[in-house]
Amino acid sequence: MKKIMLVDDHADIRRLIKITLGINFEVLEAGNGADCLKIAKEKIPDLFVLDVMMPGGIDGLEVLDKIRADEELKNARVIMVTARGQAQDYSEGIKRGADEYFIKPFSPLQLLAAIKKLTS
Repeated sequence: MKKIMLVDDHADIRRLIKITLGINFEVLEAGNGADCLKIAKEKIPDLFVLDVMMPGGIDGLEVLDKIRADEELKNARVIMVTARGQAQDYSEGIKRGADEYFIKPFSPLQLLAAIKKLTS
């Protein structure tokens, strides 16, 4: 079963995504970047769904950088989910290695389709 790491400081968004994923994936959750990286080193997710703006001193783009620099995690797929929808935000996420970029509010079904495509 593929492991998906959901990282967002809003528990309701994590819950919505988790419900959308159903029983098809093992879902790991973190409310900030530091917790994400700690859990990821133990569980080695196949895909990350990362919010960009998070509390705790490490944002989603920094988490993305750390994922891409880590030998065990660098091949994981990454989907950014964020309220930051400017063209430069999108470009920055893609340039740093995101596979997909969704802007809040987003369609949970489109997100699910992207996750299935990236994990197949």
